[in-house]
Amino acid sequence: MSDETKSTETVDLWIAGTEESQFAPTDEGAQEISAEESESRLDAQFGRVVEDDYLFDEVVDDGERMIVNMGPQHPSTHGVLRLQLELEGEIIRRSKPIIGYLHTGMEKTAEGLTFSQGTTNVTRMDYLAPLHGELAYCLAVEELMGVEVPPRADAIRILMTELNRVSSHLVALATNGMDIGAVSMMIYGFRERELILDFLEKTTGLRMNHNYIRPGGVAADLHPGWKDDIAVILEEMPIRFAQYDDLLRNNPIWLSRTKGVGVITPEEAIGYAITGPALRATGVDWDLRKAFPYSGIENYEFDVPLGSKGDVYDRYRVRVDEMHESLKIVEQVMDAMPKGDYRVDDRKVTPPPRARIDESMEALIHHFKLFTEGFKVPEGETYVAVESPRGELGCYLVSDGGAMPYRMHTRAPSFANLQALPITMADSLMADTVATIASMDPVMGDVDR
Repeated sequence: MSDETKSTETVDLWIAGTEESQFAPTDEGAQEISAEESESRLDAQFGRVVEDDYLFDEVVDDGERMIVNMGPQHPSTHGVLRLQLELEGEIIRRSKPIIGYLHTGMEKTAEGLTFSQGTTNVTRMDYLAPLHGELAYCLAVEELMGVEVPPRADAIRILMTELNRVSSHLVALATNGMDIGAVSMMIYGFRERELILDFLEKTTGLRMNHNYIRPGGVAADLHPGWKDDIAVILEEMPIRFAQYDDLLRNNPIWLSRTKGVGVITPEEAIGYAITGPALRATGVDWDLRKAFPYSGIENYEFDVPLGSKGDVYDRYRVRVDEMHESLKIVEQVMDAMPKGDYRVDDRKVTPPPRARIDESMEALIHHFKLFTEGFKVPEGETYVAVESPRGELGCYLVSDGGAMPYRMHTRAPSFANLQALPITMADSLMADTVATIASMDPVMGDVDR
């Protein structure tokens, strides 16, 4: 038999879908949705065989289930998220989130960066809450080193992270509104966010990915006139939040698209390790700022907003109420900001003042060695978690006594919360898919680490 004949026969066998084929259609790394993955199954309802989700019969019944891919390029999946939806008409019977398209590899990258360089890496994971990533990482480094930062540094960290929580929730509300059709909410959310980003830029020099919270304290003290800027935020934000309530709270379209949609029970949320507003919307009172306080957050009074239904509407309400509580914390920090240094007075960790570099060769060498070789961290391992806008953000850090982490792993809330999508979307309408995804507020940079 000639090579050409063999080639033609092989192609014919592949088209027929027989087991004799030496070629097999790919299945996206065995991630395709099926009742029993990577195995043939008999669909008794329609009397046909499905092989890795490829249909080989020519007659298709109008009533059969259909598998639809949504993403990873879809604008309403909030990043490079792919969903496989099994539809029965307009009803979603099963869904499967498929991740890995962003593949940033930040946890592995951390092993090649010094502990002082690490904040430039973790700040880019959850790019809507960069300061929370920096805080969790720095708290882990400081715990391994046995370093205690000054009270002013702690207060600045709380001030910045709570403002960051408000800015992140504003994006969540803006995009959630846009996804459901409330276009004005998108404009308002980003408009208010600018007030906070302006303050962050004055303090850190950047609007996002700040590299501001560092082991031993923060990179720089608050800028002159920071209290005036905070006063403007505290005055303007509650007025704007009231406008959101006027726009959405009793809007019949908004209520019909959010109430009773994407429901998750407290037992399901706990069983799937869901945290943050998605958990508290079910009525579970769990907030790391109360359960395991960090950076002196226990010194400030605030409440933990809770929902009761665990639906899209409750997740929206929890975020709105959390913004009010964060502003309460910000106001208390502003009124009680301690005096003193903004970073620890330890030459092993802290570089010399910039003015000294121009005056002293020893200071210049000290600065150079800290930022090129880094500082060594005692051997050991630790796990520290903070309450990010999306839930528990934890940093597991292992040191072998060198200047770089031996291993780093992040417990990312968006990664865990995505597990809820198949539950929240089961037996729901296809039209509610985008509203449900938006209400979970995933950040894919936080997922594909």
